[in-house]
Amino acid sequence: MKELIKQIILSASNFLNTEQLKKLETLLKQKLSKETPSNTVDDLDLTEKFIEAKKIEGCSLKSLHYYETSIKQMLIYVGKKPEQITTDDLRQYLSNYHEVRNASHTTVDNLRRIYSSFFAWLEDEDYIIKSPVRRIHKVRTEKNIKETYTDESLEILRDSCSIARDLAITDMLSSTGMRVGEMVLLNKEDIDFNERECIVLGKGSKERVVYFDVRTKIHLQNYLKSRVDDNPALFVSLRYPHKRLTISGIEVMLRKVGKTLGINRVHPHKFRRTLATRAIDKGMPIEQLQQLLGHKRIDTTLQYAMVKQSNVKLAHRKYIG
Repeated sequence: MKELIKQIILSASNFLNTEQLKKLETLLKQKLSKETPSNTVDDLDLTEKFIEAKKIEGCSLKSLHYYETSIKQMLIYVGKKPEQITTDDLRQYLSNYHEVRNASHTTVDNLRRIYSSFFAWLEDEDYIIKSPVRRIHKVRTEKNIKETYTDESLEILRDSCSIARDLAITDMLSSTGMRVGEMVLLNKEDIDFNERECIVLGKGSKERVVYFDVRTKIHLQNYLKSRVDDNPALFVSLRYPHKRLTISGIEVMLRKVGKTLGINRVHPHKFRRTLATRAIDKGMPIEQLQQLLGHKRIDTTLQYAMVKQSNVKLAHRKYIG
């Protein structure tokens, strides 16, 4: 009987909206299966259930918070239960979000992907018949060429580091390409100086090996020898009680250095992008770079790696003439 109801619903999905399909399903269950309709689950409860499901999948706390906030804001704005929300409701919300907040196309598309995941989960769990996001296509995003550090900028940054810790941080970011969030989680015991490598905990709680050069090894050892605290963290604050450095702490330190030196937009992620660009520029296979950076999809790696225009010119002369 359940299979029959499902087939009827699927056939009707071509000309009925989500709310109408839900009512049809309830009616069919009452008439054919003589089942009493279950109590409707509160929309906020559904959001919490979805977040729990994403947590099991290994999403980070930062991502979970972003998902939850984005979904709840949308539900409040639309003012309907999830099973009543239509494609037009979501299109109107995304359009309004874009205009009122002057949000970028990238931000709007990120919201679209979150809602697509949420409603797809509701569909899989039989809370709704058909996701209203199916007919909302990917938002075309701007493809801006993001800046990387030049060789000269990197050397100026290193020379300006009068503190052993700051020099070690700069070298660690530039030679490993790790995320700053991964670096602040490292402990001293995580570093293998013989192999010049360490294991970091990336997105989705996935571990991977990253590598650093000889210069980083020397500067990191010098910094650790200068430490007088017993904190197991790899990088700590300069002042007592020498707490583990946070992401914001490193961002503030680098921003101050950049402002002093007159270098534009000095931030941790720029080191990662620079390493990716250089690796591609020197012929590193994209699959190996993907592994090094810890990207799930190779498309993400390609977005990080911007090939220098000068090399494109040389390649054109070499292969085309």
